[in-house]
Amino acid sequence: MGSVNIEKLKAIVGGGNILSDPADLFVYGSDSSVHQATPQVVVRPQDTAQVQEIMRYANSDKVPVIARGSGSGMCGQVVPVQGGIVLDMKDMNRILEINPADGYCRVEPGVIDDDLNRALKPYGVFYPPTPASSVVATIGGEIANNASGGRSVKYGAARDAVLAVKVVMADGRLLSLGSSTRVAASGYPLEKLLIGSEGTLAIIVEATLRFVPIPKLRCLGTAKFNRLSDAGHAISGIMGGGCQPSMLELIDKVAIIAANKAENLGLPEVDAILLFEADGMAKETIDPEIQKFQAICEKNNGFGFEYSYDEKERARIWAGRAKLFPSLSKYDERLASTSLADDMAVPFSKMAETADKIHEVADRHGLVMTAYGHCGAGCMHTKILMDTERDEQWEAAKEAVKEIYDFVRSVGGTTSAEHGIGMSKAAAFKREKADSLELMRAIKKAFDPNGILNPGKLMDGPEDWVAETQLRYQTSK
Repeated sequence: MGSVNIEKLKAIVGGGNILSDPADLFVYGSDSSVHQATPQVVVRPQDTAQVQEIMRYANSDKVPVIARGSGSGMCGQVVPVQGGIVLDMKDMNRILEINPADGYCRVEPGVIDDDLNRALKPYGVFYPPTPASSVVATIGGEIANNASGGRSVKYGAARDAVLAVKVVMADGRLLSLGSSTRVAASGYPLEKLLIGSEGTLAIIVEATLRFVPIPKLRCLGTAKFNRLSDAGHAISGIMGGGCQPSMLELIDKVAIIAANKAENLGLPEVDAILLFEADGMAKETIDPEIQKFQAICEKNNGFGFEYSYDEKERARIWAGRAKLFPSLSKYDERLASTSLADDMAVPFSKMAETADKIHEVADRHGLVMTAYGHCGAGCMHTKILMDTERDEQWEAAKEAVKEIYDFVRSVGGTTSAEHGIGMSKAAAFKREKADSLELMRAIKKAFDPNGILNPGKLMDGPEDWVAETQLRYQTSK
């Protein structure tokens, strides 16, 4: 790969949109993963024409380009493992069109998820693939990683909301993929290739998204369980029992203890809590759903039910789940919460077995792991809590991750539900997709012949994620 000519970049975007100070480069060298690598420069384009000029230059000089949103990804997707240009897309943040008559909006990639939903609210609609990081997550980043969130069980992920995209190719060409219609049978759906591509195929500069009506009512409830496996069986019972939750979330005991320590919530420290929500336009359609959820939970030894339609009361019930990710570091002050095997997806019938497997593997390797997540969509989140100053803990984590992903594949699951692959999960991803890796590489070659777009990720990611980059933690080495 070539070195960066900063003067050429200044001529395209102006000196005020170039960052090359070592402190800035350090900040842009990591995301929410364990990885750290330093780019040669950060460039902040203001419009599509500038992105095109940047790519023409980078492709000619064979300089790596890594498109970046807010850096809330957990797998190292935007870590510039081969240096080059980090393309900060956050200044391209205009909402270009809201079209209620045709049911879509057009946005630039730097639009923040919560900002989009605030703009849509007066029209009585919302963009549903909202992750827990929606206060900072950009639409471009969500599309690149096929993000979803708590309500994906009913409303789907980014792939279900994206109608069309405009992209700048590696050589600077601008292409329009997809259409603004709800149905299309006009050749290959190339727009879908960009969803989950993690910036390896092209730079997204505009997206056309569908929205849905905001439900007038939401009812959120909880059930407690003294056995994690019982909660898992309740999940499969709900999802296989003709129910339609708008959210179905699991929190295990490790997560409950952490949330209580961090936020003083006073949650009962049972083995598991299940949160379930139904939404709609009339109470008469929601109440029967809630009753079905409760009956299935009771059949699986659930108890201590509470539920509410009131917004403030729902916020109180939801607080433990809402605060969970930052709370995990409080479980034990000696342990850091790391994002490693953190969002596999498994069939509903395997949720209970997967939750138990996570804790069994953790105990055997001397680690602490959680089992929580958007279980109604089959998404099982974990975090590994460990002493990051001990090298042997990293080796134990590496073995635990491999075992868990081997198990996930054995029950028909997949490596990532919503966080993507990046570097942390590349080895597991390549084992899962072994028979299609060469096809993926051929697609990559067709889009990006010189391999400059986010190199070293997905099918080209490392086998040993511990050794691939510097770690964002102090170790004994």
